[in-house]
Amino acid sequence: MEILRLNHLAQHFSWTRVYTTNRTQLPHPAKLFFCQAKQDGSLDLKLMAPTLLAAEKEEAKAVLTLFLKKQGLSNAIAARTINKSDDFIDHLVSRLHSKHKSRYLVGRELTTLEIRDALIPYLETLFEEHGNILIDVVENYPNPPMKEKAAAPISIPSPLMESKKMKAMSRVSEIDPAGKLRPHIVYLLELGMDIEQIKSITRRFPSFAYYSLEGKIKPVVEFLLELGVSKEDIPIILTKRPQLCGISLSENLKPTMKFLETLGVDKQQWAKVIYRFPALLTYSRQKVKASIDFLYEIGLSEENIGKILTRFPSIISYSVEDKLRPTANYFRSLGVDVGILLFRCPQNFGLSIDANLKPVTEFFLERGYTLEEVGTMISRYGALYTFSLVDNLIPKWEFFLTMDYPKSELVKFPQFFGYSLEERIKPRYARVKESRVRLLLNQVLSLSSSDFEKALKKKIKKMELDGDSSCSTKDVGTGKKGK
Repeated sequence: MEILRLNHLAQHFSWTRVYTTNRTQLPHPAKLFFCQAKQDGSLDLKLMAPTLLAAEKEEAKAVLTLFLKKQGLSNAIAARTINKSDDFIDHLVSRLHSKHKSRYLVGRELTTLEIRDALIPYLETLFEEHGNILIDVVENYPNPPMKEKAAAPISIPSPLMESKKMKAMSRVSEIDPAGKLRPHIVYLLELGMDIEQIKSITRRFPSFAYYSLEGKIKPVVEFLLELGVSKEDIPIILTKRPQLCGISLSENLKPTMKFLETLGVDKQQWAKVIYRFPALLTYSRQKVKASIDFLYEIGLSEENIGKILTRFPSIISYSVEDKLRPTANYFRSLGVDVGILLFRCPQNFGLSIDANLKPVTEFFLERGYTLEEVGTMISRYGALYTFSLVDNLIPKWEFFLTMDYPKSELVKFPQFFGYSLEERIKPRYARVKESRVRLLLNQVLSLSSSDFEKALKKKIKKMELDGDSSCSTKDVGTGKKGK
């Protein structure tokens, strides 16, 4: 049994069947790559810029550190584990590249929140599967830990709970006299799950092992398929929220959906909504109503509330009094229209005021911007506060100081901080300097490659027509000589 357990552990770190649809498998690499699509639909691999890679590694380390501390580890043990886990950190970054490869193709960096949202569910799955040996799993990646090695304890589960979990998990692999698994396990396997995934769900939610096929699981799955959810996505949804199978379709799920549709959720988008945040359908009516009432309170229209719930349904998971209201008050202090900001970037309202929001505000104030200008920047680019201060804002600010633009340009175009420094900002600006012309910061970064080159040629041609081949960047852009 121990050999089987170690084999399952080793297999876990390969891309599992449920997550491999249309995905290139990335083996444990010496260097990290991200996928780039070719015109024929195949994938090409391009080496990541070292500075961007280093920044993402630091983000992954921060996420892992916070996760370990959340599980009860001391600062010292968490730090020791991080120092021994370079291979696992590389593995986490490779997952980011696989999940968000489309972002890299256009030179856009991931925000801190996007990185956290991509990695934490994966870490939670590992913890659910490996429990007290998670430290060994992380430190010894990609090799499974040996039985005799002592594992650092993360938590001390109660004997009663452990007994309940063990009984539930044993049901997953039980064989009847005919040599067959239980019907609902067979059904789940046919959907594309494997025994280890089902055990992982059961370890986290033991009741899942006792759900009947005809009375619970199959009706919910068929209902999701009718909504347009693809069969390949069903295992992912059940893994995220197995409680869905324990909720009555007629008394809970359908009425909740009807209620949300009256609030503006696009009924044609239910497949995407449920895939993004299946927990939405498991919240109580009171919880949902409290969140909706707050959205009305800050001035959002019914139509916009519906769009938020469709695009970012996890807003319902935020506590009104502990998270949404304090965050709204903070942004109001910056002169921001909170309703507009929440509509554009609801992710901001999941950030910590002290750990995330205030440091970014202070960063810009210390560099000479007024409180009003900072408010303008966040109003124009809602994702600004979701970026890492150390790995994103500071290095890009330092390069901006070399770009011969006034500071006011960032107030006009704060989206500057959303582009990759190495993949977009530096090479584009180098082309501008080489051409001896001047473009607005917006034009330098936001235009497609072809349109950017067209803009450069147009400026160069205008310079030549003006008859002043040595014109300064100050003269270019006015369209008139000597002005």
